[in-house]
Amino acid sequence: MTIDVDAVLVASSERVPAPAGRASGNLLAPFTPWLSTLAILLLWTAVSAGGLIGPRALPSPFDVLAAAWELTANGRLPAALVASLARVLAGTALGLVLGLGAGLLAGYYRVGEMVVDRPLQMLRAVPFNALVPLFIVAFGIGELMKVSLIAVGVLVPIYLNTFAGVRNVDSKLVEVGLVYRVPQRLIASKILFLGALPSILTGLRFSLAIAWIALVTSETVNTNAGVGYILAQAQRFVRTDQVFLCIVIYALLGILTDYLVRRLEGRLLAWRKSYDGR
Repeated sequence: MTIDVDAVLVASSERVPAPAGRASGNLLAPFTPWLSTLAILLLWTAVSAGGLIGPRALPSPFDVLAAAWELTANGRLPAALVASLARVLAGTALGLVLGLGAGLLAGYYRVGEMVVDRPLQMLRAVPFNALVPLFIVAFGIGELMKVSLIAVGVLVPIYLNTFAGVRNVDSKLVEVGLVYRVPQRLIASKILFLGALPSILTGLRFSLAIAWIALVTSETVNTNAGVGYILAQAQRFVRTDQVFLCIVIYALLGILTDYLVRRLEGRLLAWRKSYDGR
């Protein structure tokens, strides 16, 4: 007797209707999470306009917008965004492949855990700044060093969450699959991988946040393009407005990538019925 794993997954993907108490048709609902950010922006404007902190230390939002227009008009900001995004995409792709592969290997097999887990657990405790001199010696000061540094930052959270996700799958599900003689490849893909998918996507969210941090570190070494380069130059010439602009850009890019992962979660985890707050 065999069990149709696909049929079980399709049956479990039926969504529970939203609670009646929650107004699904509220047009203002998408903007509600931004109210706290708007409050911070208004407070920033009020503090800078009131002169509580000098413009050299705290430029107004209008000064930051002026800096953005200046850097866009001379072409530096678009070129910097293209360069930084290319580095993050390349490093994230490499780190995702390595981290996901290592996590699945260690999660599926005890031998894989013995080989992979200890080195990556030690790598987790090593800060980015400590790796920069080593990567310069190994890869030079070009793009390979920057992409590799970002990849390491992405690799560790993906590995940890993938490994934990696989090992946290209910063992009874695997036992049922074995009893019904489900092929090992289906147990790995339909039970273990899908069971670990929520944890993997959580690791992806953490990894993308760390990728932007690693980008800042990597773009301080022999770089003539990128948001980090603009940030370093702004610090050198005491352009606080441009410093704040770079910080805002990093924040917006972080929110954008997190939003994309959340949308991906909504599609890939449609089968999961989870509590989403009241």
